[in-house]
Amino acid sequence: MESFLSLFDSGVSDSNTEEFSLDNVCNQEALPPEPQLGNVEYKLKIVNPSKQRFEHLVTQMKWRLREGNGEAIYEIGVEDSGNLTGLSHCDMSASLHTLQRMARKLGATTTILRKRTLDNNRTVAEVLVRKIPDDQNNIEIRIAVLGNADAGKSTLLGVLTQGSLDNGQGRARLNMFRHLHEIQSGRTSSISHEILGFNSEGQPVHYSYSELITAEKICEASTKLITFIDLAGHKKYIRTTIQGLSGYSPHHAMLVISSTAGATGMAQEHLALAVALNVPFFIVVTKIDLTSPVHTVESLKSFLEQVGIRRVPLVVETIDDVITAGTNQLLENVVPIFCVSSVNGDGLELLLKFLHVLPPGISSKEKDRLEQEPAEFQIDENFRAGNIGQVLGGLLTKGVISEGSKLQIGPMKDGSFRRVCVKSIHRNRVPCRVVRAGQSAAICLDTYIPNLRNGMVLVSNTVKAYGCLFFQATISVIYHATAVHQGFETTVHIGNIRQTAVIVGIFSASCIHTNESASVLFKFKGHSEYVTIGQRLLFREETAKGIGEVTQVFPLNVSEK
Repeated sequence: MESFLSLFDSGVSDSNTEEFSLDNVCNQEALPPEPQLGNVEYKLKIVNPSKQRFEHLVTQMKWRLREGNGEAIYEIGVEDSGNLTGLSHCDMSASLHTLQRMARKLGATTTILRKRTLDNNRTVAEVLVRKIPDDQNNIEIRIAVLGNADAGKSTLLGVLTQGSLDNGQGRARLNMFRHLHEIQSGRTSSISHEILGFNSEGQPVHYSYSELITAEKICEASTKLITFIDLAGHKKYIRTTIQGLSGYSPHHAMLVISSTAGATGMAQEHLALAVALNVPFFIVVTKIDLTSPVHTVESLKSFLEQVGIRRVPLVVETIDDVITAGTNQLLENVVPIFCVSSVNGDGLELLLKFLHVLPPGISSKEKDRLEQEPAEFQIDENFRAGNIGQVLGGLLTKGVISEGSKLQIGPMKDGSFRRVCVKSIHRNRVPCRVVRAGQSAAICLDTYIPNLRNGMVLVSNTVKAYGCLFFQATISVIYHATAVHQGFETTVHIGNIRQTAVIVGIFSASCIHTNESASVLFKFKGHSEYVTIGQRLLFREETAKGIGEVTQVFPLNVSEK
């Protein structure tokens, strides 16, 4: 495991590790200087501003909200240098009132996250400002749920999304299962999606929020929507888990660990996958009603701090810890740890508060850049629904798709693409007209397409799209008992693609040992796939595993077919 994670150590520099300090974050005397970019704004006080000053403040808030993709953090009573000066009770009330006026001007809401009294008897406050982007119904975050089998992942999701505690016999997890054998065995074998919303006041919106509430009503009542991707924990379903983690591009990962078993087996494997795919993660220790989590937490701290991982564990015990964890979650070296019980409810309030303040995983600039590119929709599910027609489920990785969009689907057996038209779109089981980059959706086509399979794509008609059998990639072997030679067969994961491929050529070397890198030529064994330069890949065959990046693609010459 150590050699596995050492390959990604370069992603967390020494400077980042030294820059972040929990003592500095919680220091009562100073914060870091106000960042010029990002969604955090310091204000010493905003009392009775002039009309011109007020308009300037509103414009500034609009920019901060855009930087945070609909969310901004305001530190009131703090100078631009980061000094915590504080305000009197009267000035703090007036400043918060002005902040509310600014938010109302933009159609946003404010929530006081925490207040703190300084040694000078003055107070500082941290306020969350949230505005749903104009092109969205709510702010969305996708969270992949990882962990060993029997860690309590599905039970925890059942409690969070259903709003009722478990009975200790696994009752809460029954609503999470999709197949009869999952109910009988108690083990998840497929990928399921569950939603949890938060309203403008920060209250959770789940299936116990009101009588006869539906998924559609949850979406309508929520300003922030969490989509949990429940992945399998058993070793024999590891390929399905990797496909979910790679294909659905989650913003965050939640690693669930049982306090009775500790961080062993697949838990460490899943943690390594999250690191390999650059997914920020946090840890939830469950079943604390059965045994004390102290030993498990201590072993987690040691594991996270070891060479090759170098993460800063933050055990969340108070609301202050929650806010600190939420605002620093996107710093790759910070790992919040929660201790919860799905039976008696201990720790669940802190976990819900964390999910409420968890930041979106993509910046506004990156979002705008992706939306300007030609559309590319990865197909994860396909089916026919009665007289509705052909339905495709998946993730839009680039561009924008609307009703009536002219697209092409493929690759077919000969590597070609077929032109289609979008008939209708649903998101979170609710009809909509537009889907944008980074959003998942179900798309209905105007015609039936035979021989569709998961792993295909919908792309813009402006793209010259062809399937390929051969592609070149630079790979790093994470582990192999001996060495990777020409002719090595492995399951390759590239986005939503999962297929067996064979290495038909290794450049500049005869073989590749553990912790070595080389450029190789892959060939898909079954059928052609749509692969683009720059895509990350992950391969695994029994104990052998590695990662890489696509550097060249050799499209099939369809005209010669």
